[in-house]
Amino acid sequence: MATIKLASSLQPLVGFGLWKVPNADAADTVYNALKAGYRLLDAAADYGNEKECGQGLARAIKDGVVTREEVFLVSKLWNTNHAYEHVKPACEKSLKDWGVDYFDLYLIHFPVSLAYVDPKERYPPAWWDATGPGGKVTLSKDPMSATWKAMEELREAGLAKSIGISNCSGSLIVDLLRSAKHKPEVLQIEHHPYLTQEPLIKFAKEIGLAITAYSSFGPQSFLELEHAGALDTPSLLEHPTIKAIADAHSKSPAQVLLRWSTQRGIAVIPKSNNPERAKQNLEHVNFDLTEDEIKQISALNKNLRFNNPADIHPELAIFA
Repeated sequence: MATIKLASSLQPLVGFGLWKVPNADAADTVYNALKAGYRLLDAAADYGNEKECGQGLARAIKDGVVTREEVFLVSKLWNTNHAYEHVKPACEKSLKDWGVDYFDLYLIHFPVSLAYVDPKERYPPAWWDATGPGGKVTLSKDPMSATWKAMEELREAGLAKSIGISNCSGSLIVDLLRSAKHKPEVLQIEHHPYLTQEPLIKFAKEIGLAITAYSSFGPQSFLELEHAGALDTPSLLEHPTIKAIADAHSKSPAQVLLRWSTQRGIAVIPKSNNPERAKQNLEHVNFDLTEDEIKQISALNKNLRFNNPADIHPELAIFA
């Protein structure tokens, strides 16, 4: 499997995303993904399914499908744990839920500090207070530099082999680098032909920051959430440009969308509950797009972002 070289490990270029995997299905989903050949699992505390996902990993290890060392396991620090003293306990809880001793990569999920929520009170805590969506969003004053210092200590303690960030703009990354002892190794971002983020990607490559794309199928990833923007946006899987390129290579539109990223050195973490599609997603690296085809796909950019915290609250406008 193709990989991306990080400072302390090799990250698979293709992984399996665990966002929106129901708890009841999570163990089987992880087990089947590993059995299908996936070796990167992308998780997060916020997904609320790490314990069940860990059961699937444990079963796969027990059955000899994989060893722990063969799996590149990713998790993420949630916004309510940005205070320096809460970072390590948050990581340790995720590790315990997974039943492992270390993460291969641990990311700051969003550059947003929210008021601390005790896991015994509510877990995962989400964006809002106990009233749920539409309720109160309570920010904290914990600076990113303090959060990153705690992340660096996770790396030094061996709880995370590599550390990184997600959903961060270039200006914030520049500021973070000013005080960082260990620079972030990976930046995970929303990335698809409707949101190409070319300046950010060029910047990341210039400073040696590896990119992982999420929501590679654009609006498709948000339909089950009944996201208004996604519901009103033409599907990339049905777009004439994507379908024509797919037909030219005898590939699926999903494979074309994924190859558009990976051929440019950007890792992807698609999820599919369909075994055949999951297999196709994993095997999409077995062909190459032409330079002109890549340009055609990139030309579909609309700067259209679906995962925007500003939709939750104006003070969360991190991409403004």
